[in-house]
Amino acid sequence: MSEADHRRLWILAGSRPWTVTTARAHLAGGDTFWISDAVPPDMTGSAAVQARRLLGCEIDVLVFDAYAGFDPEAFGAAVGAVRGGGRVVLLTPPLARWPDFVDPEHLRIAVHPYGAADVSGRYLRRLVALVRADSALRLVTEGAALPAPEPLAPAAVSANGPCRGADQAAAVAAVCAVAHGHRHRPLVLTSDRGRGKSAALGIAAAQLMSGGALHIVVTAPRRAAVDALFDHAARLLPGARRERATLSWGGSRLEFVAPDALLLHPSPAALLLVDEAAAIPTPLLERMLAHHARIVFATTVHGYEGTGRGFAVRFHGVLARRTPGWRALRLEMPIRWAAHDPVERFVFRALLLDAAPADDAVVVAAQACVVERLDRDRLAADEATLAQLFGLLVLAHYRTSPLDLRHLLDGPNVTVWAVRCGATVVATALTVREGGFDPALARAIYEGRRRPRGHLIAQSLAVHSGFEAAPRLVGERVMRVAVHPARQRQGVGTRLLGAIADWAQDEGCDYVGASFGASAELMAFWRRLEMLPLRLGMTREAASGTHSVIVMRPLSAAGAACYGAIRRRFCGQLPTFVSEVVPDVDAELAAALLQDTPASAAECSAVLDAQDWRDVMSFAFGRRGYETCLVALRKLVTALLGDGSLAQRLPPDAYALLFDKVVRRSGWAALAAGHGLAGRAAAEAALRGALRPLLAGLQQPVVVEESARYDDGAVAL
Repeated sequence: MSEADHRRLWILAGSRPWTVTTARAHLAGGDTFWISDAVPPDMTGSAAVQARRLLGCEIDVLVFDAYAGFDPEAFGAAVGAVRGGGRVVLLTPPLARWPDFVDPEHLRIAVHPYGAADVSGRYLRRLVALVRADSALRLVTEGAALPAPEPLAPAAVSANGPCRGADQAAAVAAVCAVAHGHRHRPLVLTSDRGRGKSAALGIAAAQLMSGGALHIVVTAPRRAAVDALFDHAARLLPGARRERATLSWGGSRLEFVAPDALLLHPSPAALLLVDEAAAIPTPLLERMLAHHARIVFATTVHGYEGTGRGFAVRFHGVLARRTPGWRALRLEMPIRWAAHDPVERFVFRALLLDAAPADDAVVVAAQACVVERLDRDRLAADEATLAQLFGLLVLAHYRTSPLDLRHLLDGPNVTVWAVRCGATVVATALTVREGGFDPALARAIYEGRRRPRGHLIAQSLAVHSGFEAAPRLVGERVMRVAVHPARQRQGVGTRLLGAIADWAQDEGCDYVGASFGASAELMAFWRRLEMLPLRLGMTREAASGTHSVIVMRPLSAAGAACYGAIRRRFCGQLPTFVSEVVPDVDAELAAALLQDTPASAAECSAVLDAQDWRDVMSFAFGRRGYETCLVALRKLVTALLGDGSLAQRLPPDAYALLFDKVVRRSGWAALAAGHGLAGRAAAEAALRGALRPLLAGLQQPVVVEESARYDDGAVAL
């Protein structure tokens, strides 16, 4: 491809009617797609939230309406669909006023009690500076003459059969070699966006399927991420039957299976294709490696599903240890546009897709370091520091995305931290302020009637753990933390988080906490910081395959009182929880969660304390889930069975329902089928209905109004 196959980026800056009219009259043409909340009726397009539907597609012109909100992920995903010789048209307010524009995207960033107007314009101010500094862009302001646009170039024709370029053909051959060659020699396929990686997987799958009966499984963080793979396979298999998650042809089958389902039920597939592997945590990839003898890992190096650099650091060592015969292949040449494309260069800078931490040698040589709470106005204007800091987050966290950069700069409740040795960032953390709700809102959260945006720990401890006081406390949650690989295990992270806790205490916070995917190793790290677990998630996350855990360290008397009560209850109920609600938790993690269990946490048998009554009442009359109230419900039913009064207090149908679920521990499907109910929702509603008249006839405890006080006294039935 030549420079004629470069794409062009046009910025139309002015009033919304002028930008739309100008784009339609002068720059739209060929195969045009609009990203907007008001797509012109005679045009094809969608809202930004659906921009990912363009992944794997090719268009001539993209019109991106920033008046509808500048979503960095949508912009990056959509721009990647524009073929060489095409153009991207960005519609913006006048550049001088754009940073002060109340962007609709602010609603995704603002958390209670903040509104859209409270979100800063730092991200857009930085974007405007990049636009003004890039001479390759076509900036046209309202009232100025529009230069004549270049004609759209025709799509390049490939001379490599179904493959577009020698790079892609080599990738297809390498994938096929994994299927037919020696076992336990996985392939790692990497590329930047637009190099045809997913297409290569689809082409290879089609060639393998057409060569004989074969079962190929593909997995990825989201099913939509492999649509392009399935599309390319289907085009090469005439008459193939396409269903939601499978493609069948002859005796062969290509099937999508989510990562968590794949690990719970390993497939005997002849070949496993893992697309966007960088967005899947290393422990899950390692388990896939153990279960499958023929496997291809593919990932985007600078992409919207994760980062290949972090993947390299985390996973290549595992491959070298477990499968020393593994092979790496990188697709270098773009297939949709020419090399050194100016639009790709701008997108990389604008979204910091190429952000990287400092070199190892520089970090190792650095000596005296200081912990800093960064001024975000200065950070937004300091590209070197911002790139190092964001590069660390990308390296450490598989879910870091371009939208996180906007949250980092603009979030009204966000604080950015760094450990710097001179100009070198060796560690960073993002924290957010949570909680501080008034009593009425705290009760509404506890009862399930309100879900204010944000405030993960405060709301989870109220809704799931059952403590109404939790949302009234003020906390600082560590949202992200990353330490440069060259400075790990040297106390840098401990020093950083210690400084955060000291600052939070000075700020009047009641606690510092965190929520993360649980592992024994991570639990040990947080335990060293005196942050112990208070809650374990009931289900594994589909992308990470781990259960989330909440840890906390109290900083005030009120925080210590609430923390102590929740901690005792968590530890007392954990054995039941692990055996019945989350039996798939591995033994090492369960042991880590039970470590440092207080002696007072032993679970009572049939004596209901005040918190048990809160759990029972909030299940029967509120919206809390059965599993979060299971121990208290079991105490109640056991006590009433013990004195022989349960059958006397309930109609036969209600008695049988409660007995089957609470005592016999029937699963939801069996319970619903056995009692003629439609499913779990109906069975849970019937349980609530059975409990309400029962509770009305029992002696109930006095409600403890003081939020920081906990009454552990027994309540008579």
